Amino acid sequence: MPTSSFNVASPAVPCPVVESLDAILPEEPLLMMGAGPVPIPAAVAKANTIVINHLGATMVKVISQVKTMARYVFQTHSKWVLGVAGPGSAAMEMAISNLAWEGTRVLSIKNGFFSGRMAEMGRRVAAQVSVLEVADRSVAGLEQIADAIRRERPEIVTIVQGETSNTVWNYQLKDIAALAKAAGALVIIDAVCTLSTMPLAMDAWGIDAVITGGQKGLSSIPGVSLIAFSDAAWERVKGRTAPNAHWCLDASLAENFWHNAGYHYTAPVSGVLALHEALRLVCAETLEKRFARHLKCSVALQEGVMALGLQLYAPKECRLNSVVGIEVPPGLSPGDVCAHISRQHQVEISGSFGLPIVRIGQMGEQCREHNLFRTVHALGRTMVDLGVKVDLPAGVAALERGLSGGK
Repeated sequence: MPTSSFNVASPAVPCPVVESLDAILPEEPLLMMGAGPVPIPAAVAKANTIVINHLGATMVKVISQVKTMARYVFQTHSKWVLGVAGPGSAAMEMAISNLAWEGTRVLSIKNGFFSGRMAEMGRRVAAQVSVLEVADRSVAGLEQIADAIRRERPEIVTIVQGETSNTVWNYQLKDIAALAKAAGALVIIDAVCTLSTMPLAMDAWGIDAVITGGQKGLSSIPGVSLIAFSDAAWERVKGRTAPNAHWCLDASLAENFWHNAGYHYTAPVSGVLALHEALRLVCAETLEKRFARHLKCSVALQEGVMALGLQLYAPKECRLNSVVGIEVPPGLSPGDVCAHISRQHQVEISGSFGLPIVRIGQMGEQCREHNLFRTVHALGRTMVDLGVKVDLPAGVAALERGLSGGK
C-alpha cells in the first residue's frame, strides 16, 4: 500500500486543551530566594538556549574548559571530574553507587534530611550502612566520630558540608576527613549548597568524592551537576569486579564522554553550556572574592532577620551561611509564610521537610544587595500581614549596617 494512503482513525485519547505558560506564570517573575534553584545570570540563561553537536569538536573544547574550571572550584588536581545529567542527588547517587556495593561498610554521619539520603542510597546498593545519628541543630563531636570509625571500620564515610534541610554547617569537615583517612576510609562529601559559597579544599582536606548541583552556589540551571573523584576513589571505581547496576550513572561509562570524547548517551548540551558560563563567572570573580561576598551578605541577612524580632534556627557556632533557617512564629505554619510572601511580594522562600522553619538562600546570585533588601522587607511585611509583631525599620536598618560594614 502506498505510504500516502492510510486510514486516519480518531485517537482513543482526545487532544487536550491546556493553558500556555504565559497564562500560568505570574505577570511579575518571582525572586527566587529559597533553598534553590537560584536566579541565573544573563550569560548562563543565554547559553542554555544553544544546542550544538554533543560529540563535535566544539563540545570537546567546552568539556575541557568545564573540567579545568571545575578543578579550580573543587580545589583539586585530580583528572577525574565528570558532569552528571541530573540533579545534585544524581551526582550523589553516582558517588555512592560507584564506590559502594554489596557488603561495603559505609558510615553515614547524619544530621539532617540530605545526609540521611546518602545513607539510603548506600542501603539501596546493598552496602552495610551504619548511621551516626546527630541531634537536630548540632554537629557530631570529633571523639564521637572517631569512636564510630573504630567501631564500624568503614570503607567509606559520608557527610554533608552544609545540611540544607536544617541549615547546619559541619564546620569540622577537614578534621572529620582526616579521621576517616587515617582509618583507611574514602570520604564522600555533599557540597550541593556550599560549593563556591564557602571554602572547600578537596585535595588539601583529603576528600575522595565531592558532589554538587548546578542550581545553587554555581547559579546555573537545575539538572546538570558535577562530581569529582580523587585518584584513590577512581582506582576503586575501576577496580570493582561487578558492574554498577545504574547504567547512566556508571562512572566508567561516563568516562568515555567526559574524558575520551566518545559516546555514553546524548549529553544535555544546553545545560553543559550553561554550566560552562556559570563556572566562567565564578572564575572571573575568584573564589576568594566570592567567599567574602557570600559571608558578608549572609551575615547581614541574619542580622536583619534577628532585628525584625525573628529567631534563627541553627546555633551560631554551626550555622550555615548558604541557607538561613528562620523559626516560624507560633500560630503560623511554614506554608502560611511561603504562600503569602510569594503571592503578595513575588519573593519565593522555602519550607523544610516538616521542620517549623522557613529558609532563605544565600547562594550565587541570591546574595546581591538589592535582593536582600527586597527579601527582608517582604518577610517583614508578610509577618505584619499575618499578625506577627516585628520591627520592620529595625530589620532593614540592621541589614544596611551589615552590608555597609557597620558604619
